[in-house]
Amino acid sequence: MHPANTVDFAAAARALTREARRRQLVGPGFRCPPRLVGVDRSIRRRADGAVVSVRLRGRPWVAVLADMIEGVVVANSLVPPLADRVRAELWTAVGAEPAADVERSVGRVA
Repeated sequence: MHPANTVDFAAAARALTREARRRQLVGPGFRCPPRLVGVDRSIRRRADGAVVSVRLRGRPWVAVLADMIEGVVVANSLVPPLADRVRAELWTAVGAEPAADVERSVGRVA
C-alpha cells in the first residue's frame, strides 16, 4: 500500500465523518499531526464532539486509516459487538479491506 498523504487523509476524513453522522454517531474532526510528540494518534474530546489527530509522515496509508477508524470508535465510546460492526462498515466506506491491505503492506499476500 502507498504511503500516507494529506490529499488521501482529507478525503478519508470527510468520508468517515459523513458515515459516522449517517449512523447517528459523533462525526469527529480530523487533523494531522497530533500535538503530542511521539504518538501516532490522539483524541481530544470537546463539548460539541471530538478531534482525532493522526501522524501521517513515514507511515503506510493503511495504518493511518486504521487510526482514523479507531478514532471514530473511541470518540463514540463504542463497545463490541457494535464497535466491531461499525469498524467493519467504516473500512468498507473508505473502500478498503483491512486484512488484505495490511498483508499487502507487509508483503504477505500469496
